[in-house]
Amino acid sequence: MSAVAISRGKSILNYIEVLKPRESGLHTLMGVVAALIATGGVVPLYPFILSIAAIACGIPGCNGLTNYLDRNIDAKMQRTCLRALPSRRIYPPEKSLPFIVALIVLGLTLAWFINIWCLIFGLVGVIAAALWRKTSLEVFLGILAGCAPVLIGWFAIKPVFDLQILSICLLVAIWIPLHVWSVMVAYREDYRSAGLHYFPLNWQVKDSVKLLFGLSFLLYLVSVFVFFAGGFHLPYLIVANILGILMISACGRLLSSQSSKSAWQVYKLTAFPYLGIIFITMCFDAWLL
Repeated sequence: MSAVAISRGKSILNYIEVLKPRESGLHTLMGVVAALIATGGVVPLYPFILSIAAIACGIPGCNGLTNYLDRNIDAKMQRTCLRALPSRRIYPPEKSLPFIVALIVLGLTLAWFINIWCLIFGLVGVIAAALWRKTSLEVFLGILAGCAPVLIGWFAIKPVFDLQILSICLLVAIWIPLHVWSVMVAYREDYRSAGLHYFPLNWQVKDSVKLLFGLSFLLYLVSVFVFFAGGFHLPYLIVANILGILMISACGRLLSSQSSKSAWQVYKLTAFPYLGIIFITMCFDAWLL
């Protein structure tokens, strides 16, 4: 393989990295599962395929936008300084914008073709992602951005609010702060050295970890509430209990040790191991039982 081909391959990977493929994959999975649950077992292909395409374009685009807007702060942090934009593997950073904007526009266009609700949720998700960034409103805007793909997937198939989708969104809304705040506790000094001092960075660690421990119990209770509100079956309840106990245990270790390592373990557990598995279990339960 020639040096030019290798260089082009690395360049493409840099642009893909900006889109946060792992995080984008998780949120796309959430939207797909929400759509499948809404079908009730019979998939209307046209809106289902459009919803997957809209989410698969819009979510990476929004993640890329957040990365672009946060590039200067990311450059000051040890955890993020080697990302493609702050490390100048893509320079100038504006070179990433056409790709990012094209994905967002394509995602919104596809959402518009589905129905007005999907377009609205898509717009809310884009605005939340643009404002989200590393600010004091990070978690609250993150809840809007995190629920957007779930709502797009659901409303593409079943354009009505009911207790099932509301309970699933509540689960995501409780999960977001636990996920975000745990990494902020893990890298507390890294954030503070970059000039960020908003909640929970302006709290003592001993107080922050108490809040995370309380959130782990609340997340467990909401996951059980989803069982009753969504009409799921025993396999979901078993998985929700196992994951809930694991989460409470991880937060309990953090409460005891107050260490960055324990906070990082909570953060890693909240990502795919928790949310990914619980959404896949919902899908399995709704379709096969």
